[in-house]
Amino acid sequence: MSQLLVEDKVLEVISKALEESPKRRFTEAVDLVVVLRGIDLKRDPNAKINEVVELPNPPKNRQIKIAVIGKGEFAVKAKESGADRVIEPEEIETMAGNRKNLKKLAREYDFFIAQADILPKIVKYIGPVFGPRNKMPVNLPATAVSELPELIKKLKKSVRIRMKDQPLIHVKVGSRDMNPEEIMENIKT
Repeated sequence: MSQLLVEDKVLEVISKALEESPKRRFTEAVDLVVVLRGIDLKRDPNAKINEVVELPNPPKNRQIKIAVIGKGEFAVKAKESGADRVIEPEEIETMAGNRKNLKKLAREYDFFIAQADILPKIVKYIGPVFGPRNKMPVNLPATAVSELPELIKKLKKSVRIRMKDQPLIHVKVGSRDMNPEEIMENIKT
């Protein structure tokens, strides 16, 4: 079956789903679920997928929230670049005694970026909470402050694709207020 034929079929299914689903009081998400057959994750744990993918048309119904852990010029540049929250390393150290606050922080933000020279000092506090949730910060050297705006912009348009214990991938590819072509473009990515 040609790729063009498959794309037409998927586009037709997306259009049909958007037309036939009843209207809700909120903007619904459009999710893609892919079940992979013939993969045994118990025998081959390396087959697991854990990637961050930048979408060409990010879903409009939910904003991706990014927190930056840093201080000084790094923190100032992060705030200017559109980070939702800038966290000082001292604030992480005070949260260390209360795992509940760290769990809340991990739930509240989709991605974390940390200043490279600070990360080794705070990883012992955030690692046990952020690690299992796959929220460990992206490591960015303090000298790479100029790359921070571009990284934040990229992460704001990204989704995490993760396959844990079962051979299936579940990812948000759009929202109801997007047109089917935009959703199809996200699926192809």
